Amino acid sequence: MRQKIVAGNWKMNTTVSQGIELINSIAAKIEEVPQDVKLIVNTPFTHLFPISKIIGDIKCPFCRSKIALGAQNCADKEVGAYTGEVSAKMLSSVASAVGTVAGAPEGAIGAPVEYVILGHSERRGYYGETNAILLEKINLALAEGLKVIYCVGEALEERKAEKHFEVVGNEIKEVLYQLTPEQMKNVIVAYEPIWAIGTGETATKEQAQEIHAFIRKTLEEKFGSLAEETSILYGGSCKPSNAKELFSQKDIDGGLIGGAALKAEDFIAIAKSY
Repeated sequence: MRQKIVAGNWKMNTTVSQGIELINSIAAKIEEVPQDVKLIVNTPFTHLFPISKIIGDIKCPFCRSKIALGAQNCADKEVGAYTGEVSAKMLSSVASAVGTVAGAPEGAIGAPVEYVILGHSERRGYYGETNAILLEKINLALAEGLKVIYCVGEALEERKAEKHFEVVGNEIKEVLYQLTPEQMKNVIVAYEPIWAIGTGETATKEQAQEIHAFIRKTLEEKFGSLAEETSILYGGSCKPSNAKELFSQKDIDGGLIGGAALKAEDFIAIAKSY
């Protein structure tokens, strides 16, 4: 059975102290989340270290298993003179660093950075990230043991021109088709209709199911039965009021949540929508 996932993308929001307050609020409500639903919090780079410690300190193993930590991006280079970049190796080193802080108990370790979002439309649009660059990033992230949330989706003009299948198909074929089946086992696909991000617009459940089914079929053409095991998330203005009908669709396995992930009560409510 495919993993049900509710992943929060905090984007460039919250100071470190605000982020700590938010994760503490989420952790306080974690018992309300169904056991078969995985929460992923994808925070700004500055927040990863303290939030790694907070998640690692959750005492109840039952609750701790429901939540994972992720980053919002990584570099397309392994190491070097790339000012301002953060490598996949840096991300994978966060958990072990928690135990090096002065006063940390012996053997202390934080929650690992398990996931990284790559290919988000904002990275593609604002920062010119191409499919070739994203393939480099994915390979580096997977080599470091990270799992990838790979985003695909079309702009409004592409949807109106009925090019959405072509656009999404190319983003899959030019990137994911270059991976091995073993690599693909560690990839989650997130469909984000760019026209619905932060606009309040949402694809209808029929529109969302149609493109999710297309994504799964496209993956099946390359990876066979592995496509049935791949979680595909919806990421376009998903909120407590519409999550239930979206998540009820056959090929929608959860959501990549933006604004609603910044309020613990909304994030948990979405997770309880299954």
